[in-house]
Amino acid sequence: MSYPTPFTPPTTEENRLSWLRLIRSRRVGTVTFWRLLDDYGSAKAALLALPEVAKAAGVATYEPCPEPIALKELKAGQAAGARLICLGEPAYPKALADLADAPPILWVLGDPALLNRPMVALVGARNASSLGTRMARKLAEGLGAAGITVVSGLARGIDAAAHLAALPTGTVAVMAGGVDAIYPVENLKLADEIAAKGVRISEQPMGLDPVARHFPLRNRIVSGLARAVIVVEAAARSGSLITARNALDQGREVLAVPGHPLDGRAAGCNMLIRDGATLVRSADDVLEALMDAPVGRTSEPAEERPELSLSIPAAKPGRDWRDMAALHRQILARLGPSPVAEDQLIRDIALPAAAITPELVTLELEGRILRHPGGLLSRQNDEEETEASRSRAQ
Repeated sequence: MSYPTPFTPPTTEENRLSWLRLIRSRRVGTVTFWRLLDDYGSAKAALLALPEVAKAAGVATYEPCPEPIALKELKAGQAAGARLICLGEPAYPKALADLADAPPILWVLGDPALLNRPMVALVGARNASSLGTRMARKLAEGLGAAGITVVSGLARGIDAAAHLAALPTGTVAVMAGGVDAIYPVENLKLADEIAAKGVRISEQPMGLDPVARHFPLRNRIVSGLARAVIVVEAAARSGSLITARNALDQGREVLAVPGHPLDGRAAGCNMLIRDGATLVRSADDVLEALMDAPVGRTSEPAEERPELSLSIPAAKPGRDWRDMAALHRQILARLGPSPVAEDQLIRDIALPAAAITPELVTLELEGRILRHPGGLLSRQNDEEETEASRSRAQ
């Protein structure tokens, strides 16, 4: 029988370098990272075991992220004035620490103290209306005045309006690419102001320009940091609804600003309200919802917080790496570039949904499959996977 290894954060620069190498290794996403750490006790031991693990998964030749590549990233972070924070260190956001897919490392540019203040996320349409941006500014100002930090994704429209209004009281921008890779470029000045007065964070390598698959990963951090997510203008198939779904999965409150039924930018918000999200008219509605919600660890004063109790996700009982690798191969073999319904995939594999669904999430987070509207899935093509690996190494 095997028992989970007690979690300890990296305590030396060598350990931190091993963490960085492990998470930057090809096909190692956050869920895989924690399973490896749980199985082998340390990132250094997991790096040594990775070639055999990969071989068991059907990858004949495999090399973990080379040490010079990780050292290059560390030097790039230092040159940009960014700080590397590992899960378990005091500066790591405690709201993220208990997530099953918590980022092992974060690059932080700005004031890390903001990451452990109470936060609310404001997200919405990139092509926001004048009324929508005005509402986002009003909400951000009201929440900031109440001592709440506003977190968003530095996108056009609602995100940018929320960040700008929250600058005087503190705002957190979660980047889809590297913490130094500003996207869109029109927000370059805003990003500089956030670094000076707030904080920018990312789990991605320094200098990495974001592509489509990075944004859902970013969204889970936006919602994970916050006690509540407010959606201001979102179409029926908006990325903001992914953030709202993440928030529900993470046990966060979901709130939405209603809009006119004939305005396509309000369709997503109206759907959320129909399905039980709290209707928001002002910051007072948000504060009332937070008072009624269970109080999380992030609302406690820093000096009164209990010792951080980390629940690192472990492999499911009765399943080893070979079982998991075999299931991953089955899933990927049945997927191609044309989207397939998730329920059809589960029927084809002929295993319980409870066994397949978590592995779909793992493959999605690792960038090996894509999720489409309507419950459809497709496989990431080989060129995209190769480009992802190349981007991480640069």
